[in-house]
Amino acid sequence: MEFTHIDSTGDPRMVDVTAKEPSHREAVARGRVIMKTETVRAIEEKNMAKGDVLAAAKIAGVMGAKRTHDLIPLCHPLEITGVDLRFHARPEKGEIEIEATVRTVGRTGVEMEALTAVAIAALTIYDMCKSADREIILSGIRLMEKRGGKSGTFVREGE
Repeated sequence: MEFTHIDSTGDPRMVDVTAKEPSHREAVARGRVIMKTETVRAIEEKNMAKGDVLAAAKIAGVMGAKRTHDLIPLCHPLEITGVDLRFHARPEKGEIEIEATVRTVGRTGVEMEALTAVAIAALTIYDMCKSADREIILSGIRLMEKRGGKSGTFVREGE
């Protein structure tokens, strides 16, 4: 694979949201962690060397959502009013699906926070299971829904 170098000539800046009215905002993101069937079963049985993988991933995902502005340049620090993480293990497929829902009342959306929650939860699962399964893949991190704000509602079709 060859990469092409692209120079950045723009002037990055944080978007000014001062004039926007606060509104209820919510975003839902999903992603998958693909692994061996035995690894999914060990996670479900809480039989991994580092402990309860999904409990740790849930805490990490919440922390990631709350710290998104520290991780992603130019993201606004937000007052997050709620973060929910859910995990759906499918041992027969060798995967765990992660879904994060993030809520706030504010001037800007929480899409980045929901995506970050999923990514950090997935990375935590990887970290806690890498000694048992070196072929883990993080996949399909995507925004599923967003509500609120000037642009209104978005719902990903077909999933």
